[in-house]
Amino acid sequence: MTDQRPDPDQLLNRLNEEEAKARRGKLKIFFGASAGVGKTYAMLGAARQQLLAGVDVVIGVVETHGRMETEVMADGLEHLPLRDIPYRDRILREFDLDTALARKPTLILMDELAHSNVAGSRHAKRWQDIDELLAAGIDVYSTVNVQHLESLNDVVSGITGIRVWETVPDKVFDAADEVVLVDLPPDELLQRLKAGKVYLANQAERAIRNFFRKGNLIALRELALRRTADRVDDQMLQYRRDQSVSPIWQTRDSLLACIGTGAAAEKVVRTTARVASRLEAPWHAIYIETPALQRLSEESRHRVLRNLKLAEELGAQTATLSGSDVEELVVKYARDHNLSKILVGRDHPRPWRPWYRSFADRIGQRAPDLDVLQVARSDPDREPGKGGQERIGDSLFDQWPAYAKAAAGCALAGLAAALLFPIVDLPNIVMVFLLAVVLVSLRYGRGPGVLASFLSVAIFDFFYVPPRFSFAVTDVQYLMTFAVMLVVGLITGQLTAGSKYQAKVATRREQRVRSLYEMSRDLSAALMPEQIAEIGERFIVAELGAKAAFLLTDDNDRLQPALPSVNGLPAVDMGIAQWAFDHAEAAGLGTNTLAASPILYLPLKAPMRQRGVLALEIRHSDRLLIPEQRRLLDTFASLIAIALERVHYVEVAQNTTVQMESERLRNSVLSAISHDLRTPMSVLVGLADSMFLTQP
Repeated sequence: MTDQRPDPDQLLNRLNEEEAKARRGKLKIFFGASAGVGKTYAMLGAARQQLLAGVDVVIGVVETHGRMETEVMADGLEHLPLRDIPYRDRILREFDLDTALARKPTLILMDELAHSNVAGSRHAKRWQDIDELLAAGIDVYSTVNVQHLESLNDVVSGITGIRVWETVPDKVFDAADEVVLVDLPPDELLQRLKAGKVYLANQAERAIRNFFRKGNLIALRELALRRTADRVDDQMLQYRRDQSVSPIWQTRDSLLACIGTGAAAEKVVRTTARVASRLEAPWHAIYIETPALQRLSEESRHRVLRNLKLAEELGAQTATLSGSDVEELVVKYARDHNLSKILVGRDHPRPWRPWYRSFADRIGQRAPDLDVLQVARSDPDREPGKGGQERIGDSLFDQWPAYAKAAAGCALAGLAAALLFPIVDLPNIVMVFLLAVVLVSLRYGRGPGVLASFLSVAIFDFFYVPPRFSFAVTDVQYLMTFAVMLVVGLITGQLTAGSKYQAKVATRREQRVRSLYEMSRDLSAALMPEQIAEIGERFIVAELGAKAAFLLTDDNDRLQPALPSVNGLPAVDMGIAQWAFDHAEAAGLGTNTLAASPILYLPLKAPMRQRGVLALEIRHSDRLLIPEQRRLLDTFASLIAIALERVHYVEVAQNTTVQMESERLRNSVLSAISHDLRTPMSVLVGLADSMFLTQP
């Protein structure tokens, strides 16, 4: 029976997250497909409802763009004064963050979430101002169009032919407490444009001919609806996790492909991808490594990794799980991700085992609420009477030293029993052999443990059960002893081998987490890019045994040669590195771009901009096919990029402080000189006036 109790660590993390969230303000975003759909109007309408309910509401920034109905909605609401900022011989007005923090209203309206602040403001982007307001416990209403989302920016530019440069990271949109979709059919929006309710007449005509074509508006509307639906789906998954909901909610079709070690796994992946494409549904692909699969042949392991990579290329979210109960892991993964349909390969018939139930039947019995679909197998997937036997033969041949040591261990147990035989009873002799089975299973795994179980029973029967030195048994009750001894040995060996495997997996994960923690701690203390590169290289060598080169950018966003390294640099191709930097995508080894290169190039993407490229020369390139390994590399690259961005802004802050101090010193010097000059000049002017007024 499956334990349905929640994980205590998850409960503790959830409580900490809820406490931190309770201290922050709430962000509500009014989301639209394009300008003119009524986002600002809807935001002001919602703010007026809050005002009537007694909430302290102020306007931080609201852009009416001369629309009369929007200006009417803004009348009567308190406006915070804007801040004057000199910029290129002009005075521009921007949101005053300090005034808002000092005023500290309950709710503040901040129009245009993706707006870029004027140079000289505290933050470069308005969404950063909003984040500081939220951290101070102030609720915020804001607006944004779909083309301003970072992940959809290139998609929208491809549709409309117009590149929007002001963007907001998707994480800000996803972290919002509430998103309200403000939708307007394209025909109605075009009528508003022609009526001059969005832009002035001359601007409206130009907009209709370019950005606001009907086809563009339909495509943008679909993007906005899909993005909102994805967010709702994520909220539903989060609610299921928070409330520990077990049953599947079939709110939308979603698929899970189970990848095995056989050749039919590729067909399962491709079939799932086709079904997901027809249904326009998300899908996942998982491979479960059990203790029995630890000693797979190189060919089988490469096949599994290739199928996982194929699933990623076809759009799946992949994962590698470990455990002994395959069905339980599959069902748990499906429930955690709300996947309603599971696709598995059809099992080979086993006429000699009529009691055998297929993998699909076992999943169906474990989770009756899930749809289990079997993918037909092809005849070439397995040649009858050949593949399985060859794999078993190869496995036995590869592991013969372990089996030999298991036999030697049983022999040693027999010698120890011979020493104890004169002074202890036969039941205690049995314990000696069971101890040998446990030790063999713990050291060499399941197969040698099974051999040790049978050998232990045989040695015990031949040497110690009367009549001795014969396999004959005079007392029938010893048959029960043999049976119990064999079953206990097999079960003990199975559990011991499984525990060893789980301990090995847990140890590896703990080492990986500890390495990431130590690297993060060291990066937080780094003050120069060279220190960051040294820390990152140390992690790469320890975890992957690879050579690393860090190609960072200068102040003009140009890629520079690699920083020097004590371990030597890989042979970096600057052309591939520049491509990875320009396209913000991985290239080289293990990717779909210039895969013949022996080096993997990862862009160092920070929240504000790219900070360079990481080049890795990995000794064992097969590791890149493992999804967890790629995620580890992506996490590592993100940490390095964030550390580089932090160092950059520390340098910017220091330079700004120096400039401010220089400006203050210059003003003080000018003030002192002005005072010293003004006094004698005043005397001279007074004397000149006196001479002018005095008659000669």
